[in-house]
Amino acid sequence: MSQPLKLGFLASKNGTSMRAIMEAASAGVLAAEPRLVVSNNRNAAALEFAAGRGVPTLAIPTQGDPQGADRQLCEALEAAGVELVILSGYLRRLGPRTLGRYRNRILNIHPGLLPAFGGEGMYGRRVHEAVLAAGVAESGATIHAVDEIYDHGPLIERRTVPVLPGDTAEQLEARVAAMEPGFFIETLARIAGGELSLPD
Repeated sequence: MSQPLKLGFLASKNGTSMRAIMEAASAGVLAAEPRLVVSNNRNAAALEFAAGRGVPTLAIPTQGDPQGADRQLCEALEAAGVELVILSGYLRRLGPRTLGRYRNRILNIHPGLLPAFGGEGMYGRRVHEAVLAAGVAESGATIHAVDEIYDHGPLIERRTVPVLPGDTAEQLEARVAAMEPGFFIETLARIAGGELSLPD
């Protein structure tokens, strides 16, 4: 029997993976309870989407006082009973308090295969451009635990897609993006069901 995952989400814009995960949870496909959605951008569409589904939301700007924002985020996640944090296009580095409290319990999906196509500045279309420049036969997405270094934490799961002859970065990006939400949902379902364990 799956124990429902008590999820918190961090999103800066649309929160595409967050939306798919919430819909899977409400459809009974995924044993999960969305507890809180936080954005550094009070105009993020992700907040509006979550509020429309009755999930509590919070905007925490990070630029003026990063330490205060880190403390506020950690306390808000704890108060909501969040056990697993999902990054869904969250464009800010997390602070030490949140990273420490949720060590190996903050998951991100990266639109490339790690560790080869990750690191600071490797996000969005830049990843796909780098994959094409490297001439490799496949790309994909990697779900990893988040630590202090960009795209560095323990790898949880990965899924590949082919790089096709004549691919543009836009075409490869679309192929990876189409696969990501379902891959994230399946991985979370395996965690909920005890088939896949997170690092201690």
